[in-house]
Amino acid sequence: NRAKLLKLFYADPDRAFYMQEIGRALGKKPGVFQRTLNKMEKQGILKSEYKANARYFKANTNYPVYKELKSIVFKAAKLISILILTASVFISKPSYAEEEKPPLITLTLEDSIATALANNKQIKIQEKEVTAAQAGIMDATSDFLPHVSANYELQHNDAVAAAPAAGHLKKDARIFTGYETDNQLGLSATESIFKGGANIATLKQAKINLNIQKETLRAATLEVEFETKRFFYGLLLAYETKQIAEDLVYQAEAHYQEVLAKFNNGTASKFDVLQSKVQVSRLLPQLVNAENAIELIKVDFKKLLSINMKEPIEASGELTSPEVKIEEADFLKEAYLNQPEMRLKVMGVDMNKWAIAFERAQWLPQVDGFWNLNYRSNMLKNIMNSEHTNWNVGLKASLLIFDGFSTAAKVAERKAQYEKAKLARDNTADQVVVDIKQACLNLIEAKTLIDSERDTIVEAVEALRLSNVRYDNGVGINLDVLDAQVALAQVRQNLSQALYDYVMAKAELDKAMGREFLKEAHK
Repeated sequence: NRAKLLKLFYADPDRAFYMQEIGRALGKKPGVFQRTLNKMEKQGILKSEYKANARYFKANTNYPVYKELKSIVFKAAKLISILILTASVFISKPSYAEEEKPPLITLTLEDSIATALANNKQIKIQEKEVTAAQAGIMDATSDFLPHVSANYELQHNDAVAAAPAAGHLKKDARIFTGYETDNQLGLSATESIFKGGANIATLKQAKINLNIQKETLRAATLEVEFETKRFFYGLLLAYETKQIAEDLVYQAEAHYQEVLAKFNNGTASKFDVLQSKVQVSRLLPQLVNAENAIELIKVDFKKLLSINMKEPIEASGELTSPEVKIEEADFLKEAYLNQPEMRLKVMGVDMNKWAIAFERAQWLPQVDGFWNLNYRSNMLKNIMNSEHTNWNVGLKASLLIFDGFSTAAKVAERKAQYEKAKLARDNTADQVVVDIKQACLNLIEAKTLIDSERDTIVEAVEALRLSNVRYDNGVGINLDVLDAQVALAQVRQNLSQALYDYVMAKAELDKAMGREFLKEAHK
């Protein structure tokens, strides 16, 4: 896209094009070029203005290397035409069954994070853990409700104790002694009245466990969001690195052509020609490395997003972030309240506290109520009547006297784990302070570098211009120009790296404070 745009603008440098014109001229939708146009304007290659609510772009003829870049663009176009013509001679049969390429997937940061969260397997696993914890609360609640069961038993006895028939009695005495063919139908209910607080402790632990699983899900979400930001911004940095490498190669090639022309005119030495040519050769591997870096990051990025490796992707965005006002005390308060790791440690203390209560419950009385209804007869069809029915209701209590110190040992173990959980909580609180401090320092450092490099880049551009002027006038040496080109590229690279460091420091701060990107974006 960049080469096509350069050819379009440099073919008629005085003409201004609006978006629809550019699209028609290049045979593509206008939006395809928007990102590249904005970047080229930012670099000074193009300039834009608004006329009647339409934005027009045109070549910036004051760009420091305008002439050199224009020369390279048209030389490259001629070379491509020659290669296409040569290739057509050797291609005997056209291919009518070309494999259709999948459409390009353009991803914003928000798109990337939403895709990662939707496809991440660890997130899905943790969501199932939350569902299981919700079921655990229902299970713990069941200890407070009656347990009712029905039963039926058929038994044949060789002999039973003799008993008078019901006669004038209200009950058939054989319901107590049994029948030779003995049918028994029953309904029973039990209710826990007092378990020493064990059932309360179990319910509390189940509720805490649900919150633990939810916080663990939040922690996994924040981790996926952070990794997505790392790859997304890393890809943007790789784009910038490639662009810087391309510009440096363009500058070096243009300078080589200029030195060669001077040599042919007798105003430059053979050494300068060779030196300039070697410089181009030295810079080409850097461009290749930059291109390879983009592909490698895309592979890792697609793996994180669970996107098919054959699908082409493109990151859409810029290495920019609103300036963060450093308020360390407020950041720390927010982290204490919202950071999943901190909240998990606090809940771990509560979980162990209720574990102690559960073990101590074994020393207290256990009281249960029960009720039973029983039907008994030698004939199933004659079982549901008052003569063959009996019921009972009662209480059952038990108190542990001695269990070989088992409960005492369990209580001591839970107390030790409780103290351990408190120490872990305090240790995490200290780590939160470190994390917030580190993120703030990283932000300050990156901001300082950004401001410094933005000032330096103006000086580097001027230094390159002066070195070119001095060399053209015969008062400067070739090496000064080459060094100035490399120095400008290095300053641009330093600026891009500082911008990346800033957005990643912001990402680290958000993670440390427990801020979820999608929730913050939709506030």
